[in-house]
Parts: sequence; structure tokens; C-alpha cells
Amino acid sequence: MEVPVHPIEYRYGSEEMRKIFDISTRYILMAKVEAALARAEAKVGLIPEEAAKCIAEVVENNKISPERVLELEKVTQHETMALVLAIAEQAGPYGEYVHFGATSNDILDTALALQLKQAISLVERRLVSLTRAIIEKGRKTLDLVCLGRTHGMAALPMPFGFKFAVWAWIMKNNIERLNSVKSRAVRGKMSGAIGTMASFYGKGREIQSLVMQELGLEEAEISTQIVPRDSLSELVVTLALISSTLELIANEIRNLQRTEISEVEEPFRRRKQVGSSTMPHKRNPIRSEKVCGLARIMRGLSIAALENIVLEHERDLTNSSVERIIIPEAFLIIDEQLRSLEYVISNLVIKKEAMRRNLENAADLIMAERVML
Repeated sequence: MEVPVHPIEYRYGSEEMRKIFDISTRYILMAKVEAALARAEAKVGLIPEEAAKCIAEVVENNKISPERVLELEKVTQHETMALVLAIAEQAGPYGEYVHFGATSNDILDTALALQLKQAISLVERRLVSLTRAIIEKGRKTLDLVCLGRTHGMAALPMPFGFKFAVWAWIMKNNIERLNSVKSRAVRGKMSGAIGTMASFYGKGREIQSLVMQELGLEEAEISTQIVPRDSLSELVVTLALISSTLELIANEIRNLQRTEISEVEEPFRRRKQVGSSTMPHKRNPIRSEKVCGLARIMRGLSIAALENIVLEHERDLTNSSVERIIIPEAFLIIDEQLRSLEYVISNLVIKKEAMRRNLENAADLIMAERVML
């Protein structure tokens, strides 16, 4: 049995999100791009129709395995070429037409766009679901009065549901942010070694358009050997921004659960869940703390994403290793944060008596604004 090394492999994120970024999906999508390329090239007369049909059949019937690609990569030291060889082995006499005229990042960037499209869609669903949970809890607590605080000090009375209204508005902004960056970040390319499409004999624009139409992607309007990394960096930064807004909510729940405030409590499975190995009375806000901790990682990932914007000439490889790490991590972390926070919000224990007690303890101070005005 293989033992996981990184917590992202088993502890954080859903299996649904993990599947999008696993090695099998990566190779399946890369092969799907190769098949779309072959069909497009056959349509414009660049390769034989029979070759395109054969290549597509190899891909669609899953005749290549991740194990074989990894085995070939040990020899080639080149991931895309290993995939090309794995397809060519199964394509027989038509193997020479696999990857015809393309460069590695035509395949890699377009396959990544397909992954991003799926991953963003899942994050959008999670954001909408969390927003609904926030709105529902806000409606139920709109008539509940609590003590508002500024600078950590007692300020004025306020509806507890007002907090949720603010959070719902922030989530609305998050949904809009993600939708906006998606239109720029999720784009494929088929433009050759330096972006001039020279290897496609004057039919590059048509080939790129046909490939992206088949795959359901927007085209990169212009590219070098790669799609410029500004939009991909913007996506990771946007995820980090969303992550920080989730931390804002989680941090408020943590503070309201403090013993001396005690106005809310995270859901706790009595007789099963353990708060502390030595203090059995503890009910720690562990999910909210997890959300806050993961936000720190996300902000770090955004720095790495910004570093990837600067590449030499028409591209170098310094972005590759970074993206292999930060893209799956960013999506798995935001996935974990959204799921955890939705569970906390949906099952949050509201302690009305504690709210009343805290208002009474603040005494006349909470009426200072009204008296002054």
C-alpha cells in the first residue's frame, strides 16, 4: 500500500475535486486534446482522415494507460512526448500523425484549461451553496439582538442576522470575481513552438478554432509557446482572496465561541467527537481554525503564482514545476474551506442566553450613541 506524503492527498479537499487533478485525468485530457487536434487537421486536409479516426479511436477507447505514459517518461524525460509515444504505439502506421505540428504546451495548456473549467465550476457550486446557507441562517437570526463590537470592545446592539447579511454580500462579490477571471483564465491554444502557427502551413487559425470548438473552450487571442501567465496568476490570486474572506467569517465564529463571549458554538458530535485528549470539557472551533490556517497557505500560493508571470522570451520552464504544485493545492484547499465553512454555518449553535447576558453586562454603555444624539 502506498502511504500518502502530503496532507493534500488525503486530508483536504473532496474526492470530486481530487479526481479533476489526478494523474489519470491529466493524461485523459491531454489525449483528448491530441484527438481533437487530429480531427481538426484532417478536416483542413493537413493529415489523412483515416489517421484522425485511428488516433481518436485510440483515445476514446482508453487504449493508453497512465502507467505506460509514466514508464515512457522515464526514458524520454518529457511528459508530453511520453504521451505522444503511448498514443502512437496504439495507432500503428498512423502514429506519425499524432501531435502533428503541435508543441507540448499546445497540449498542456489546453488540457489545463479543461481542468480549470471543471474545477472552477465545482468551486462556483460550493460558493452558491455556502451563500444559501449564510442567507438561511441570517433570516433565522434577523430578530435576535446581540452586542456589536469594534476594536474588540462593546459598541452597540445589532441584529445577529446582520452579520450574515454582510457575509452574504461578500460571497456575492466572490461569485462575481470568480466568474470574471474565468473568462480570462480558461482558454486553450494551438499555436506551435513560439506562437506564430508556422508549423500548420497557413491553417493554424482554423485548426485552433476547430480544436477549441470541439473541446468547448475559448481561444487564447494570442500566445507564445504558452498562454501568458497573467490570467492564470489572477485566478490563483482570486482564489486566495476568496479564501481570505472565508477566513474572515471563520475567525468571527472562533472569536464568538471564546469562553468569555460564548455566543455561538461549532457543531459537536457528543459521545463521539473529542475536544481534547486531556481536557474533556473542551469544545474547540476546529473547523473554523482549519479554514483560517488554510487561508495562510493560499496567500502563500498567490505569491508563487505572481512569480510565474515573468518568463524569458517566448517561454521557459520555470513556471511548470510551480504550477504542478500550486494549481491542485489551491483548488483542493478552497474546496476544503468552502465545504467546512458551509457545514459550520448550517449547523451553528446560537446561544441566545449568552447574547442577552453580554448585552446586560455592557449595561448603559451600549446606549451611548443614542444618548449623545
